[in-house]
Amino acid sequence: MTKKLLFLVGDYVEDYEVMVPFQALAAVGYDVHAVCPDKKKGDTVPTAVHDFLGDQTYSEKPGHLFALNATFDEINPEDYDALVVPGGRGPEYIRLNERVLEITRHFFDTNKPVAAICHGAQLLAAAGVLEGRECSAYPACGPEVTLAGGTFMDIPVNQAHVEGNLVSAPAWPAHPAWIGKFLQVMGARIELEAEPAPAG
Repeated sequence: MTKKLLFLVGDYVEDYEVMVPFQALAAVGYDVHAVCPDKKKGDTVPTAVHDFLGDQTYSEKPGHLFALNATFDEINPEDYDALVVPGGRGPEYIRLNERVLEITRHFFDTNKPVAAICHGAQLLAAAGVLEGRECSAYPACGPEVTLAGGTFMDIPVNQAHVEGNLVSAPAWPAHPAWIGKFLQVMGARIELEAEPAPAG
C-alpha cells in the first residue's frame, strides 16, 4: 500500500524546500499532499527563494506559485504516514493556527516520521514537541528550539540530523542528506533499474 505524506505549507514557503522534496518524494512513489490553512485543493501559495549573497542574513526573492493538491479543512492526520515541514516564512504564521499545531502533535504522539528544515523548527517549537529532543534548523531559529526545551543541533548547512522519528536540517543545501535520511527513517528501499546496454 502506498504511503501518504503530508506537507504543511504557508504563503512564502521557501521555494526549494517545498518544490524539491515534494517532487522527489512523489517521484519515488509516495502519495504526497500539500495543504495550507484557509486554502483548498487547486489554490496556490507563493514561494520565496532564500539565498546567501554575502550579507549578514539571507535575502529573499520571488519564487513560484506552488499548487496545493489537498484541502486543509478536509485532511485527517491519521490518514498520513509522515509529515514534512518546509521552511521559509510559512511556519512563522501557520503556527498561529491551532489545527496546524494539533496536526503536528499527532505525528509526534504517534511516532510517525517527521522531516523539518530551516524555519520549520518554528512550527515544531510552537506545537510543544521539542521538549527533550534534538533538532537542527536555520541558525537564527536555534534560540526557539532551545526555549522550547530542545537541543539545537548546529550542523553544517549541507547536513541533516536524525533523532528518533525526526529528521531535521539547517537549509536547502542539505536536501540530499535530509531527503535521504528521511527515506531511511520511513524504511524506503529504492531499487534503480539498470539502463539496457546499447545495441551493437
